[in-house]
Amino acid sequence: MVQSIFERVGGFAAVRKIVMDFYDRVLDSEKAGDFFEDIELPNLIDHQAKFIASLLGGPASFSDEHLRVVHARLKIDAASFDEMKDILAETLADHGLPPTDVTAVIDSIEERRAMIVST
Repeated sequence: MVQSIFERVGGFAAVRKIVMDFYDRVLDSEKAGDFFEDIELPNLIDHQAKFIASLLGGPASFSDEHLRVVHARLKIDAASFDEMKDILAETLADHGLPPTDVTAVIDSIEERRAMIVST
């Protein structure tokens, strides 16, 4: 039986650690950090851990419409999206995910660009 990336990484506990590290890095970003100034980080980390878990093949799932609605008010531009994507790739690699898994996750994020980036 083939394990999902979610299972290989260690489940929700490991994903939560990755997401916490990811947001530590994002908050230091000049392009992306401003999006999170007035956000309750504990709630965001819980939500994002579920989202990242879903991208890794975990049990959570998010509809395209949900992603669109949640991100619409943020007015995320392409450069900020790319910055977040790069930070996520770096974070995943630093947590020991092999390059093929990092690429799979980033490709999955890229597939959702239109639902996250404001045009």
